[in-house]
Amino acid sequence: MTVLSSLLVSVHAQQPVAFRGTEPDSYFNRIHTGDVIDVRVVGNIEYDWRGGLTPEGFLDGFEKIPKQIYALCRTEDEIAKEITGELATILRNPQTEVRILDRSNRTPATIEGAITTPLRFQMKRPARLNELIIAAGGITDRASGEIMISRSDGLSCVQWNSTTGDRQVSNRTIRIGDLISGKPEANPVIVSGDLIVIFEASPVFLLGAVGNQGRIDHRPELTVSRAIDSAGGVIKDAVPDRVTIFRRENGSTSTIPVDLNKIKSHQSEDVVLRPFDIIDVPFKGKPPRKLPPVFETEYVSGDRRSKLPLKIIE
Repeated sequence: MTVLSSLLVSVHAQQPVAFRGTEPDSYFNRIHTGDVIDVRVVGNIEYDWRGGLTPEGFLDGFEKIPKQIYALCRTEDEIAKEITGELATILRNPQTEVRILDRSNRTPATIEGAITTPLRFQMKRPARLNELIIAAGGITDRASGEIMISRSDGLSCVQWNSTTGDRQVSNRTIRIGDLISGKPEANPVIVSGDLIVIFEASPVFLLGAVGNQGRIDHRPELTVSRAIDSAGGVIKDAVPDRVTIFRRENGSTSTIPVDLNKIKSHQSEDVVLRPFDIIDVPFKGKPPRKLPPVFETEYVSGDRRSKLPLKIIE
């Protein structure tokens, strides 16, 4: 377990989940997309119905009354009251009962990025961010320091800003440091449909005559000499005064020549690196690289997310 994960376990132990008032416990029992709903009219079985929702949020196929019944994000009692009112025009003192029979088809919450095990979560109860991070094995050392939670209005019946009334996707960014320090606003409730992305640090690549070629994580104020030192430094066959930084900008690639000897003797400024820079340290007797290699970056597609393991939070 990483240091970050150990700290989060401590925070989780100190802050048991408790939901009250307008927090998502009051929304969790509202009707969601994917729910199976049962409508029962006492003593009038011909008006009974069972089914789900249309994409627009209405009871799908409920034709016992002329009016379409909008159900998305409403409570069982609200739906029962509206149906009873409509049935009162054709029945004497109707009594309607509405129940959510099955919540298992709600859109899962997903966690991905710099996490030990990317997962989907079937949310049978509300849970906070740190609980899901721990359930997924903890944050890896490649985390950049920020977490984004993307919430699509209508999937969970809980909005970041419930005053807008618009059905849209909204994002919230959280600093991992704030989560570890126990700030309540950094540990929000996660609900059905949320996408949690633990941002990975952008890469910097090192090639050629260095101790360990490959990727390192970009950090603020990372310089070329520090990056090379972190990769084991230059080897004896290196040409340290002919280092090249390949940098992609605005669709094109530029080159920045670097003399490590002058940097170490303070005759030249140490170049501050940018994400996705490629550093090439040439070997003696070999011509310097003129073009940068192509590196593939990982991207989790929507199709791949749908195949992630599913864990039930109950």
